[in-house]
Amino acid sequence: MSGDLKAQIAEQVREAAAEGTPLNIVGGASKAWYGRTVAGESLDIAGHAGIVDYEPRELVIRARAGTPLAEIVAALAESGQHLPFDPPAFGAGATLGGTIACNLSGPSRPYAGAARDHVLGARIVNGRGEVLEFGGQVMKNVAGYDLSRLMAGALGSLGVLLDVSLKVLPIPESHVTLVKDCNPRDALAAMNGWAGKPIPLSATCFDGNRMIVRLSGTETAVQHAAQRLGGDAMPDGDRFWADLREHRHAYFAGDMPLWRLSLPTTTPPIDLPGKWLIEWGGGQRWLHGEVDPVHIRAAAQAAGGHATLFRGGDRNGSVFNPLPPAMLALHRRLKRSFDPAGILNPGRLYAEL
Repeated sequence: MSGDLKAQIAEQVREAAAEGTPLNIVGGASKAWYGRTVAGESLDIAGHAGIVDYEPRELVIRARAGTPLAEIVAALAESGQHLPFDPPAFGAGATLGGTIACNLSGPSRPYAGAARDHVLGARIVNGRGEVLEFGGQVMKNVAGYDLSRLMAGALGSLGVLLDVSLKVLPIPESHVTLVKDCNPRDALAAMNGWAGKPIPLSATCFDGNRMIVRLSGTETAVQHAAQRLGGDAMPDGDRFWADLREHRHAYFAGDMPLWRLSLPTTTPPIDLPGKWLIEWGGGQRWLHGEVDPVHIRAAAQAAGGHATLFRGGDRNGSVFNPLPPAMLALHRRLKRSFDPAGILNPGRLYAEL
Protein backbone atom coordinates (compact mmCIF):
# COMPACT_ATOMS: atom_id res chain seq x y z
CA MET A 1 0.00 0.00 0.00
CA SER A 2 2.76 2.42 0.92
CA GLY A 3 4.51 1.73 -2.38
CA ASP A 4 1.28 2.55 -4.21
CA LEU A 5 0.87 5.77 -2.20
CA LYS A 6 4.44 6.79 -2.94
CA ALA A 7 3.76 6.31 -6.65
CA GLN A 8 0.48 8.22 -6.36
CA ILE A 9 2.20 11.13 -4.62
CA ALA A 10 4.91 11.28 -7.29
CA GLU A 11 2.31 11.12 -10.06
CA GLN A 12 0.21 13.91 -8.54
CA VAL A 13 3.30 16.10 -8.33
CA ARG A 14 4.23 15.35 -11.96
CA GLU A 15 0.74 16.24 -13.14
CA ALA A 16 0.71 19.43 -11.08
CA ALA A 17 4.10 20.45 -12.47
CA ALA A 18 2.92 19.89 -16.02
CA GLU A 19 -0.19 22.01 -15.44
CA GLY A 20 1.42 24.59 -13.14
CA THR A 21 -1.00 23.74 -10.33
CA PRO A 22 0.13 24.83 -6.83
CA LEU A 23 0.09 22.07 -4.21
CA ASN A 24 -0.60 22.44 -0.49
CA ILE A 25 1.16 19.52 1.25
CA VAL A 26 -0.93 18.18 4.14
CA GLY A 27 -0.13 15.51 6.73
CA GLY A 28 -1.90 15.71 10.08
CA ALA A 29 -2.59 19.47 9.68
CA SER A 30 -1.41 20.03 13.27
CA LYS A 31 0.84 22.88 12.11
CA ALA A 32 -1.22 24.24 9.22
CA TRP A 33 -1.15 27.64 10.96
CA TYR A 34 2.66 27.82 10.87
CA GLY A 35 4.18 29.94 8.13
CA ARG A 36 2.35 31.93 5.50
CA THR A 37 -0.99 30.91 4.02
CA VAL A 38 -0.80 28.54 1.04
CA ALA A 39 -3.48 28.41 -1.65
CA GLY A 40 -3.34 25.24 -3.70
CA GLU A 41 -4.66 21.78 -4.40
CA SER A 42 -4.29 19.49 -1.39
CA LEU A 43 -1.55 16.84 -1.55
CA ASP A 44 -2.38 14.44 1.31
CA ILE A 45 0.52 12.34 2.58
CA ALA A 46 -1.06 11.18 5.86
CA GLY A 47 -1.70 7.71 4.44
CA HIS A 48 1.98 7.19 3.67
CA ALA A 49 2.67 5.98 7.20
CA GLY A 50 4.46 3.34 9.21
CA ILE A 51 7.82 2.64 10.83
CA VAL A 52 10.06 1.15 8.15
CA ASP A 53 13.04 0.12 10.26
CA TYR A 54 14.00 0.46 13.91
CA GLU A 55 17.07 -1.12 15.46
CA PRO A 56 17.41 0.05 19.08
CA ARG A 57 21.03 -1.13 19.23
CA GLU A 58 21.87 1.11 16.27
CA LEU A 59 20.09 4.15 17.77
CA VAL A 60 18.38 4.84 14.43
CA ILE A 61 14.73 4.83 13.37
CA ARG A 62 13.35 5.20 9.87
CA ALA A 63 9.70 5.95 9.25
CA ARG A 64 7.39 7.26 6.55
CA ALA A 65 6.48 10.92 6.67
CA GLY A 66 2.79 10.32 7.43
CA THR A 67 3.58 8.28 10.55
CA PRO A 68 1.97 9.83 13.65
CA LEU A 69 4.59 11.38 15.91
CA ALA A 70 2.91 9.73 18.90
CA GLU A 71 3.46 6.30 17.33
CA ILE A 72 7.18 6.96 16.96
CA VAL A 73 7.50 8.32 20.50
CA ALA A 74 5.70 5.23 21.88
CA ALA A 75 7.83 2.78 19.90
CA LEU A 76 11.03 4.42 21.13
CA ALA A 77 9.83 4.53 24.73
CA GLU A 78 9.28 0.76 24.71
CA SER A 79 13.03 0.39 24.15
CA GLY A 80 13.96 3.10 26.64
CA GLN A 81 14.81 5.62 23.91
CA HIS A 82 13.51 8.99 22.74
CA LEU A 83 13.84 11.82 20.24
CA PRO A 84 16.41 14.04 22.02
CA PHE A 85 15.17 17.28 20.42
CA ASP A 86 11.84 16.86 22.23
CA PRO A 87 9.59 17.90 19.31
CA PRO A 88 6.28 19.67 19.98
CA ALA A 89 3.24 18.01 18.43
CA PHE A 90 0.76 20.91 18.69
CA GLY A 91 -2.06 18.43 18.15
CA ALA A 92 -2.94 14.75 18.12
CA GLY A 93 -2.54 14.59 14.33
CA ALA A 94 1.15 15.52 14.29
CA THR A 95 3.23 13.48 11.85
CA LEU A 96 6.92 12.85 11.40
CA GLY A 97 6.95 14.71 8.08
CA GLY A 98 5.42 17.85 9.55
CA THR A 99 7.78 17.71 12.52
CA ILE A 100 10.86 17.66 10.28
CA ALA A 101 9.48 20.05 7.66
CA CYS A 102 8.91 22.66 10.40
CA ASN A 103 12.20 21.88 12.20
CA LEU A 104 10.55 22.61 15.52
CA SER A 105 12.28 21.50 18.72
CA GLY A 106 11.27 21.54 22.36
CA PRO A 107 12.84 22.72 25.63
CA SER A 108 15.88 20.43 25.26
CA ARG A 109 16.96 22.07 21.98
CA PRO A 110 20.08 23.97 23.20
CA TYR A 111 21.37 20.95 25.12
CA ALA A 112 20.55 18.08 22.73
CA GLY A 113 20.46 19.78 19.32
CA ALA A 114 17.74 20.76 16.86
CA ALA A 115 15.49 18.47 14.84
CA ARG A 116 17.71 18.87 11.75
CA ASP A 117 20.77 17.80 13.76
CA HIS A 118 19.21 14.36 14.21
CA VAL A 119 18.22 13.79 10.57
CA LEU A 120 20.44 11.12 9.01
CA GLY A 121 18.66 10.67 5.70
CA ALA A 122 15.49 11.41 3.78
CA ARG A 123 13.59 10.33 0.69
CA ILE A 124 11.56 12.99 -1.08
CA VAL A 125 9.57 13.74 -4.21
CA ASN A 126 10.91 16.90 -5.82
CA GLY A 127 8.91 19.41 -7.87
CA ARG A 128 9.43 17.35 -11.02
CA GLY A 129 7.79 14.30 -9.48
CA GLU A 130 11.13 12.48 -9.14
CA VAL A 131 11.85 10.32 -6.10
CA LEU A 132 15.24 11.26 -4.61
CA GLU A 133 17.08 9.81 -1.63
CA PHE A 134 19.73 11.59 0.44
CA GLY A 135 21.91 10.53 3.35
CA GLY A 136 21.62 7.14 4.98
CA GLN A 137 20.92 5.37 8.24
CA VAL A 138 24.27 5.52 10.01
CA MET A 139 25.68 8.07 12.41
CA LYS A 140 28.77 9.21 10.59
CA ASN A 141 30.00 12.30 8.82
CA VAL A 142 29.79 12.35 5.04
CA ALA A 143 31.41 14.54 2.42
CA GLY A 144 29.40 16.89 0.22
CA TYR A 145 26.12 18.68 0.74
CA ASP A 146 23.79 17.31 3.42
CA LEU A 147 20.59 17.64 1.42
CA SER A 148 18.51 15.57 3.83
CA ARG A 149 18.94 18.20 6.54
CA LEU A 150 18.14 20.91 4.02
CA MET A 151 14.57 19.59 4.10
CA ALA A 152 14.31 20.40 7.82
CA GLY A 153 12.67 23.80 8.10
CA ALA A 154 11.92 24.11 4.37
CA LEU A 155 8.17 23.69 5.08
CA GLY A 156 7.78 21.43 2.07
CA SER A 157 8.91 24.12 -0.35
CA LEU A 158 11.76 21.99 -1.75
CA GLY A 159 10.22 18.55 -1.75
CA VAL A 160 7.53 16.26 -0.39
CA LEU A 161 9.03 14.19 2.42
CA LEU A 162 8.40 10.46 2.02
CA ASP A 163 10.72 8.77 4.55
CA VAL A 164 13.06 10.13 7.23
CA SER A 165 15.86 8.45 9.19
CA LEU A 166 16.58 9.87 12.62
CA LYS A 167 19.22 9.46 15.28
CA VAL A 168 17.73 8.59 18.68
CA LEU A 169 19.20 8.33 22.18
CA PRO A 170 18.50 6.49 25.44
CA ILE A 171 16.14 8.18 27.88
CA PRO A 172 18.20 9.67 30.73
CA GLU A 173 18.36 7.59 33.88
CA SER A 174 17.19 10.39 36.15
CA HIS A 175 15.83 13.92 35.96
CA VAL A 176 14.63 16.62 38.32
CA THR A 177 13.02 20.04 37.86
CA LEU A 178 14.02 22.93 40.12
CA VAL A 179 12.25 26.27 40.54
CA LYS A 180 13.23 29.53 42.22
CA ASP A 181 11.82 33.06 42.23
CA CYS A 182 13.98 35.70 40.52
CA ASN A 183 13.94 38.56 38.02
CA PRO A 184 14.74 38.22 34.29
CA ARG A 185 18.25 39.68 34.53
CA ASP A 186 19.27 37.30 37.30
CA ALA A 187 17.69 34.39 35.40
CA LEU A 188 19.66 35.20 32.25
CA ALA A 189 22.89 35.63 34.23
CA ALA A 190 22.41 32.26 35.91
CA MET A 191 21.54 30.43 32.68
CA ASN A 192 24.58 31.81 30.89
CA GLY A 193 26.83 31.09 33.86
CA TRP A 194 25.74 27.46 33.98
CA ALA A 195 26.16 26.95 30.23
CA GLY A 196 29.95 26.80 30.48
CA LYS A 197 30.03 24.37 33.39
CA PRO A 198 29.69 20.56 33.59
CA ILE A 199 26.07 20.67 34.73
CA PRO A 200 23.57 18.18 33.18
CA LEU A 201 21.09 20.82 32.02
CA SER A 202 18.33 19.62 29.73
CA ALA A 203 15.92 22.59 29.82
CA THR A 204 15.68 26.14 31.19
CA CYS A 205 12.85 28.65 31.35
CA PHE A 206 11.93 31.99 32.90
CA ASP A 207 8.14 32.43 32.86
CA GLY A 208 7.96 36.00 34.12
CA ASN A 209 8.43 35.42 37.83
CA ARG A 210 10.27 32.13 38.22
CA MET A 211 13.28 30.39 36.77
CA ILE A 212 12.63 26.71 36.09
CA VAL A 213 15.51 24.32 35.36
CA ARG A 214 15.56 20.65 34.37
CA LEU A 215 18.53 18.39 35.05
CA SER A 216 18.86 15.03 33.28
CA GLY A 217 21.49 12.29 33.41
CA THR A 218 22.74 9.71 35.85
CA GLU A 219 21.16 9.80 39.28
CA THR A 220 24.45 10.76 40.93
CA ALA A 221 25.13 13.61 38.49
CA VAL A 222 21.59 14.97 38.78
CA GLN A 223 21.58 14.90 42.59
CA HIS A 224 24.98 16.59 42.78
CA ALA A 225 23.93 19.32 40.32
CA ALA A 226 20.62 19.89 42.11
CA GLN A 227 22.46 20.54 45.38
CA ARG A 228 24.84 22.89 43.58
CA LEU A 229 22.13 24.93 41.83
CA GLY A 230 19.66 25.11 44.70
CA GLY A 231 15.97 25.87 44.41
CA ASP A 232 12.83 23.88 45.21
CA ALA A 233 11.99 20.60 43.50
CA MET A 234 8.89 20.86 41.30
CA PRO A 235 6.81 17.71 41.86
CA ASP A 236 4.94 18.05 38.56
CA GLY A 237 8.03 18.92 36.51
CA ASP A 238 7.21 16.51 33.67
CA ARG A 239 3.83 18.12 33.21
CA PHE A 240 5.35 21.61 33.28
CA TRP A 241 7.80 20.85 30.44
CA ALA A 242 5.14 19.06 28.39
CA ASP A 243 2.78 22.02 28.76
CA LEU A 244 5.57 24.43 27.84
CA ARG A 245 6.53 22.37 24.78
CA GLU A 246 2.95 22.07 23.54
CA HIS A 247 2.08 25.71 24.37
CA ARG A 248 -0.49 24.67 26.95
CA HIS A 249 1.27 26.82 29.55
CA ALA A 250 -0.90 29.75 30.72
CA TYR A 251 1.53 32.18 29.10
CA PHE A 252 0.44 31.09 25.61
CA ALA A 253 -3.29 31.59 26.21
CA GLY A 254 -5.08 34.37 24.32
CA ASP A 255 -5.46 35.58 20.76
CA MET A 256 -2.70 38.19 20.61
CA PRO A 257 0.09 37.61 18.07
CA LEU A 258 2.88 35.37 19.35
CA TRP A 259 6.43 36.27 18.33
CA ARG A 260 9.50 34.07 18.65
CA LEU A 261 12.83 35.87 18.92
CA SER A 262 16.08 33.99 18.37
CA LEU A 263 18.81 35.93 20.13
CA PRO A 264 22.32 35.55 21.54
CA THR A 265 21.85 34.06 25.00
CA THR A 266 23.59 36.99 26.68
CA THR A 267 21.17 39.60 25.28
CA PRO A 268 19.70 41.67 28.14
CA PRO A 269 15.88 41.91 28.46
CA ILE A 270 14.49 43.85 25.48
CA ASP A 271 12.29 46.85 26.20
CA LEU A 272 9.18 46.09 24.14
CA PRO A 273 5.58 46.03 25.40
CA GLY A 274 3.91 42.69 25.94
CA LYS A 275 4.38 39.49 27.96
CA TRP A 276 7.74 37.73 27.77
CA LEU A 277 8.83 34.15 28.34
CA ILE A 278 12.46 33.04 28.04
CA GLU A 279 13.69 29.57 27.01
CA TRP A 280 16.81 27.83 25.76
CA GLY A 281 19.20 29.50 28.18
CA GLY A 282 18.15 32.90 26.87
CA GLY A 283 18.41 32.02 23.18
CA GLN A 284 14.66 31.76 22.51
CA ARG A 285 12.30 34.44 23.76
CA TRP A 286 8.56 34.60 23.27
CA LEU A 287 6.67 37.89 23.08
CA HIS A 288 2.88 37.91 23.34
CA GLY A 289 1.29 41.19 22.34
CA GLU A 290 0.23 43.72 19.72
CA VAL A 291 3.58 45.22 18.76
CA ASP A 292 4.64 46.80 15.46
CA PRO A 293 6.50 44.08 13.49
CA VAL A 294 9.03 46.68 12.32
CA HIS A 295 9.93 47.51 15.91
CA ILE A 296 10.20 43.85 16.94
CA ARG A 297 12.45 42.93 14.03
CA ALA A 298 14.59 46.02 14.44
CA ALA A 299 15.13 45.21 18.13
CA ALA A 300 15.98 41.59 17.36
CA GLN A 301 18.37 42.57 14.59
CA ALA A 302 20.09 45.15 16.81
CA ALA A 303 20.74 42.37 19.31
CA GLY A 304 22.20 40.11 16.61
CA GLY A 305 19.14 37.90 16.19
CA HIS A 306 15.86 37.67 14.28
CA ALA A 307 12.11 37.49 14.92
CA THR A 308 9.35 35.22 13.59
CA LEU A 309 5.60 35.81 13.77
CA PHE A 310 5.00 32.34 15.17
CA ARG A 311 1.21 32.39 15.58
CA GLY A 312 -1.59 34.84 14.91
CA GLY A 313 -1.26 38.17 13.16
CA ASP A 314 -1.19 38.57 9.39
CA ARG A 315 -0.36 35.16 7.88
CA ASN A 316 -0.27 36.64 4.37
CA GLY A 317 2.43 39.12 5.26
CA SER A 318 6.04 38.69 6.33
CA VAL A 319 5.96 35.85 8.84
CA PHE A 320 9.64 34.92 8.86
CA ASN A 321 12.43 37.43 9.14
CA PRO A 322 13.02 39.06 5.71
CA LEU A 323 16.11 37.72 3.98
CA PRO A 324 19.02 39.92 2.83
CA PRO A 325 19.22 40.15 -1.00
CA ALA A 326 22.14 37.72 -1.31
CA MET A 327 20.46 35.11 0.91
CA LEU A 328 17.14 35.51 -0.92
CA ALA A 329 18.93 34.94 -4.23
CA LEU A 330 20.42 31.71 -2.84
CA HIS A 331 16.99 30.54 -1.66
CA ARG A 332 15.52 31.25 -5.08
CA ARG A 333 18.23 29.18 -6.75
CA LEU A 334 17.54 26.27 -4.41
CA LYS A 335 13.80 26.55 -5.08
CA ARG A 336 14.36 26.52 -8.86
CA SER A 337 16.66 23.49 -8.57
CA PHE A 338 14.26 21.38 -6.52
CA ASP A 339 10.95 22.81 -7.75
CA PRO A 340 11.33 24.48 -11.18
CA ALA A 341 7.60 25.04 -11.63
CA GLY A 342 7.24 26.54 -8.14
CA ILE A 343 4.30 24.31 -7.20
CA LEU A 344 5.31 22.93 -3.79
CA ASN A 345 3.85 24.96 -0.91
CA PRO A 346 4.43 28.21 -2.84
CA GLY A 347 4.83 31.25 -0.61
CA ARG A 348 4.66 29.39 2.70
CA LEU A 349 8.17 30.44 3.68
CA TYR A 350 8.42 33.72 1.73
CA ALA A 351 6.20 35.36 -0.85
CA GLU A 352 9.14 35.27 -3.30
CA LEU A 353 9.39 31.47 -3.03
